[in-house]
Amino acid sequence: MAVRIAGVTVPMEKHICIGLLSIYGIGPTRSQQICEMSRVEPSRKVKDLSESELDTLRAEVEKFQPLEGDLRRQVSMDIKRKMDIGCYQGRRHRNGLPVNGQSTKTNARTRKGRRKTKK
Repeated sequence: MAVRIAGVTVPMEKHICIGLLSIYGIGPTRSQQICEMSRVEPSRKVKDLSESELDTLRAEVEKFQPLEGDLRRQVSMDIKRKMDIGCYQGRRHRNGLPVNGQSTKTNARTRKGRRKTKK
């Protein structure tokens, strides 16, 4: 039996506070808050929770908006808007360079890709 919360299958063998992290938009702090508000022990495994506890968890998770697809869409629209208006961050996104002021002389391989040899 798989447990689905906010449209995401939560791992059964993990603690509930860790399992909630698999939902996009929920981090460690928010996961702890959800466990406190729903009065569920964070160290309990997902498979050990009763159906009523899962219902209260689902209700608490739904209070936090946006999550999952809506949040992904919102983030991509924000990036697209910055690219359209041509601000500094938008130009960095468009060129595939680091956005937040990191050094690019020696680092930033993840963002820039493989090295190109000089000829």
